[in-house]
Parts: sequence; structure tokens; C-alpha cells
Amino acid sequence: MTIFLTVIHVLISLFIIGAVLLQAGKGAEVGATFGGGGSGSVFGASGGGTVVTRITTGAAIIFMLTSLALAYFSGHTSGSSIMSNRPQVPTQQEAPVQPMPVNSVPVQK
Repeated sequence: MTIFLTVIHVLISLFIIGAVLLQAGKGAEVGATFGGGGSGSVFGASGGGTVVTRITTGAAIIFMLTSLALAYFSGHTSGSSIMSNRPQVPTQQEAPVQPMPVNSVPVQK
């Protein structure tokens, strides 16, 4: 599920980059390189900017939903690990610590 969401997330992000570059801006944008410099946008003077704006908004909503889903799934792991299949290494037995007798403590005067 995470791999599927990651692929969708990357594809949507690339789509958003393209859609933002196609939108009409106040300065010289990518639309001017396609010969639409006089009309103000790639889609002509008829106002294609609203269509691109709606598509960009929809893609941004999908991008945010996939971001939230990926954050949720990364915080809730399945609990399995490759380290859980590792054999237990026997530890060395330490010698028991003998408590010091109370009367053997030197008293300082």
C-alpha cells in the first residue's frame, strides 16, 4: 500500500509542476515560449486558465491526501522487523555480587 501511495504521490507532484508551469503568470512564463505571448496564456485568450487552475487545485488536494496517508502509514508500522528473526545470542553469566558485611566498613573519626 505504501509503495502504491508513493508512486501516486510522485506522479501527482510531477503533474502539479507541469500544471503550474502552464498557468498564466504576471511575468514571462513557459506559456510565452509556445507562442502564446500575445494572448497571455497557452490556451489562448478564451480563458483556459480556469481549467488549468481547477486541475491544479484537484491535483493539490490529491497530493495533500497522499501526503497525509504516507505520514500515517509511516507512523504505524506493522511491527515486523528483520531483527526479530535473528537468533538470540547467549549472554555471559556474571558472578553474583556478594554484599559487603556491615561491620567491615571502616569508620573514620
